[in-house]
Order: sequence, then C-alpha cells, then structure tokens
Amino acid sequence: MLARTIPAAVFARRRRALMERMGPDSIALLPAAPSAPRNRDVHYPFRQDSDFYYLTGFPEPEAIAVLVPGGKQEFLLFCRQRDPQMEIWHGRRAGPQGAMDRYGVDNAHPIAELDQHLPPLLENRQRVFYAIGYNPDFDRQVMAWINQVRAKARLGVHAPTEFITLDRELHPMRLRKEPEEVAVMREAARITTTAHRRAMQVCRPGMPEYELEAEIFHTFLRNGAGWAYPSIVGGGDNSCILHYTENNAALRDGDILLIDAGAEVDGYASDITRSFPINGRFSGEQRAIYELVLAAQYAAIAKVRPGCHFNEPHDAAVRTLTEGLVALGLLHGEVEALIKAEQHKQLYMHRTGHWLGMDVHDVGDYKTGEDWRVFEPGMVTTVEPGLYLPAGGKIVDEGWARLGVQLETELDERWWRIGIRIEDDVLVTADGNEVLSAAAPKEIDDIEALMREGRGT
Repeated sequence: MLARTIPAAVFARRRRALMERMGPDSIALLPAAPSAPRNRDVHYPFRQDSDFYYLTGFPEPEAIAVLVPGGKQEFLLFCRQRDPQMEIWHGRRAGPQGAMDRYGVDNAHPIAELDQHLPPLLENRQRVFYAIGYNPDFDRQVMAWINQVRAKARLGVHAPTEFITLDRELHPMRLRKEPEEVAVMREAARITTTAHRRAMQVCRPGMPEYELEAEIFHTFLRNGAGWAYPSIVGGGDNSCILHYTENNAALRDGDILLIDAGAEVDGYASDITRSFPINGRFSGEQRAIYELVLAAQYAAIAKVRPGCHFNEPHDAAVRTLTEGLVALGLLHGEVEALIKAEQHKQLYMHRTGHWLGMDVHDVGDYKTGEDWRVFEPGMVTTVEPGLYLPAGGKIVDEGWARLGVQLETELDERWWRIGIRIEDDVLVTADGNEVLSAAAPKEIDDIEALMREGRGT
C-alpha cells in the first residue's frame, strides 16, 4: 500500500494535544492491534489499531505506546526487536532504534522488557488512560502492573486511583479532521471514484458479481491503496440486501447493480455507493426510484454544513423519500402521518449517514447529551439514502393501518429487484461542505453515457 503520507510532525502534534487534555500526573497506554490467525500458519493481513496509528504512525503489531505528560520522555514505545531470521520470513521490523529514528519516539524498549519497565512508569501517577474493556488480556496485564505498584505503598509509592477510558479524550480529536487527513481522504475518494467508473465501464449482463469486485480491487491496488471494507456488489434482488458480500451471482440483463466499495489510504477510508443498470439503460421504474433517491441525497447534502445538526440530513432525506413514494403510489396516506409513523422504513431501513475517517464507521458521538451533535468544519460524514424493493415485497397501507387494519399490498412486479443507494463522502467546511467523491458519476445521463463509452457504442 502507499507509504505513510502524514508527516511525523502531525503525529507529534496529536500526542501533545492529547497529553494537554489528559493533564499532569497521568499516563496513557495504547496497545497495537494483534495479529489475527486466519488458518493454520496463515494470518490475516495486518491492519493497525486506528487509535494507536492516529497517535504514533507505527505500523507493526506487538507494540505498546506509552504517553507520559510533563517528562523528558513523553512518548515511549515497546516493540519487537530486530531479528534477521524472522525478517527473512516475515519482513522488516523497525526495532527500538528504528522506532526512535523514524517515528518520533523519545525512548523505545523491546516488548519483551515490558513488565520490567512499565510498572515504574505508573508510580505516583494519579490517572491511567486506556481503552478499558476492549482487550481483556491487556486489562489483566494493566491490573497486574497496578497491583505491583500498590505493593510498594509502605515505601511511600502511590498507585493510580483513576482509570479513564481513552476514548473520552481521543475520539473528539479524531472526529475533526486536520488538513493533512483531509488530503489523504481526498486521495482515497479519488481512487474509489476511479474504481466505480471502471466498474460502470466494464459491466455486462452475464458477468459474475465477483468479476466486478475484482476490477474494483485491482483499481485500488494499482493506485497503491487497499480496501476499507469488503466490497458489496449486488445485482437484482441482491441489491436489496444492505450488507451483501457473497458477490457470486450472475448479473441479469434488465436488473439494477448496487456497488458499495471504498479504498483505504494510509489508514483513512473512503465509502462510496453507486447504483446503475446492468445493461446500461435505466427502465422507467428504475429511473423513477433512482431520481427519487438522488433528490433525497441532494436534500440531505444541503443540510451538511456548520450550524446544522447530525440528524438534519436524515430528516431531509426521509421527507423527500416519503413525498416521492406517495407520488409514485408506493405509499398511501398523508405525508406527515407517514413520516411520524416511520412508514419509510419498509423501503428505507437504515440511516442517512455516519462519521467517516480512519474507521469506515468512524469514532465520535452523534449526540451530546440528548441533543444531536452540531456539524463543525473538519467533520466528515457519508450521505447515503436508499430505497430497496425486493421481489415479492409487501408494503403496509398506512391509510388502513391508522384504522387498526394491517392491510399489506404486494409490490407490482415492475418494481421488483430495484435496490438503489447513492452514497458520497462529505466534508464540513467553514461555509458549507465539500463532496470529496463528487467525481463519481451519479446523474442518470452521465452514468448511461459512461456505460455507452465502455461498450464502444
């Protein structure tokens, strides 16, 4: 994958900001992600823990980062030693000296010496910050160190008395992206856009879904990226399965194809969904549903700006979709009553967006207390309304439901197998927003023109 693109000075700035939030007499402990076995003698490709990487930029497993505010050695790292034999088999390691030379570490020790060096660092510290409850083995290790310090009470040594989840201080920092992060996310969106365009150009009836998945992954790799999550490539009825990943069915002429795929660059994700006709031409019903979802997305994106709260894009999308479904005769009743009864959930069962960053569903609270969080410059959210009409689907008639009668109407067959989701990555700016994925075609004329170009027609 692409080499690290965020300068070491940015990681140092983040560590300083976190330690200021922690205050004096505190210490933070962050374990790296473990290496996960896939099967005998084979491990999954390693991906660093997001919090750990956000503060260190260090890409290896078997490491512990320690932040100690106020000392000469504020950033300590315990990591694997260099080992020529192991590096022949599994690749190069930084080792303690490499960690200090390349990653801004004040002092580094072999991970094997962790039990020797860590307990003294806890002595006379009041607060310990770490991600409590996520790693039971590490929880036990931390408590063992604490008990070692407690055993020195008669020597006048004080053990920490406060244990604070690191998320409370770190995740608000991650929620607001720095310029360097935005630049990486733009690149991830660019690569993902290229992959979606490629899929539109090569798509043909009869192809297996996994062939398009391969085209997407190939585009990621040849641009130096990996995937942020397993790609969703679902045609026809599979387009109505929200997290469909089997990707093994043949694409049928006349069906819609939904692709939800995103590249990851230097630990940062893109998350883009496009829906288009497998044969390159929208049918009347497909066009009607698509235009409705697109209108809902435009209405939602308009609400991603400073001063609006996180739920306003969802409210805008729900209103647009409900009004459109009534106009199409797919929902029956008064719009306000339908919205209040959440009747849209029969065809649109998820929310309109989520935070995006190092994690696809990134960290950060959606509410502060009982109130929705207000958008601020630097936040990045997805905007992804959709409608899903599977074969044989049924809709409750709201007009009868208000009378206590649950009358179900089966969708007319011409609406079957239409799953439409349109998803973009949207950055909140000082005066509005920037759609990072704007280059991915989503107007019907643009999609059909690109598909014709791919077919040479």
